[in-house]
Amino acid sequence: MRHPLIIEVEKSFLKQDLPDVRVGDSVSVAVKIIEGTKQRIQKFDGMVLAINGTGTGKTITVRKISSGVGVERVFLIHSPLIEAIKILSTGKALIRRSKLYYMRERQGKNARIKYKVTSHKPVKSSAS
Repeated sequence: MRHPLIIEVEKSFLKQDLPDVRVGDSVSVAVKIIEGTKQRIQKFDGMVLAINGTGTGKTITVRKISSGVGVERVFLIHSPLIEAIKILSTGKALIRRSKLYYMRERQGKNARIKYKVTSHKPVKSSAS
């Protein structure tokens, strides 16, 4: 249980314009990458395996297959380095687990989840 004062201070750092991301969704996360003095935005497209934490410590684990190798990244969704999160497609209600770690062992057609096709708009972060 967190102290009410900590919760009150964290409210000013929370992003209000985030989409409702759920486990099983296919998402595109735009991340600011700082290389020396230059900044660029890199997209990471994949499936949400897990959602952990609350408040400013809330994270999502996103997995994608790159050149036949599975790559996972954990993103702090309220971080100022997260430029935007866009939901590409939403997993159907067949997903009954809060963590999809079993997807790590699956390959090919077994690694698919049934999706509802949706048209979500990307959400830009107001913090710069």
